[in-house]
Amino acid sequence: MIPADAKNLAPQSKVSCTDSNVTAANLAKLTDGDKEAFDTSIVLLKKGVQYVQFDLGSAQEIFALVVWHSHDTAKIFKNVIVQVADNAEFTENLRTLFNNDLENTSGRGVGTDRQYFENYEGRTFDAKGAKARYVRLYSKGSTDGAFNEYTEVEIYARPAK
Repeated sequence: MIPADAKNLAPQSKVSCTDSNVTAANLAKLTDGDKEAFDTSIVLLKKGVQYVQFDLGSAQEIFALVVWHSHDTAKIFKNVIVQVADNAEFTENLRTLFNNDLENTSGRGVGTDRQYFENYEGRTFDAKGAKARYVRLYSKGSTDGAFNEYTEVEIYARPAK
């Protein structure tokens, strides 16, 4: 799934989110390599539909994304949607790589992907070489609570040809 010349670009990416209470220092936890389920490792976003966004700096050929939500207890994260686009507003060349929002409560379209239990291995999403500059990861709480929890994100890509 990941070519030998692809690298994890998440640590060099500019990270933002929809929750204005989350600081840049907190968002930095998403790419620090700490995948443990400790309270100090988890970034909490407020209730409702929220996303974290990664600006890869230029168009990249994206092969895989690995996402760790909070895996301290067995839970299913709701309305997990992975999208890529060419602009920060997600209006140019928007593509959905994964969507398990079966009722379209997030307003991003009806998903057809299965829900899954989060575990210490994270969840790998196959991007199949999608060319894009921006990545968004949506969620809407979990079976354990209404807050959106993220621990780590890795984005394996190489410069687009």
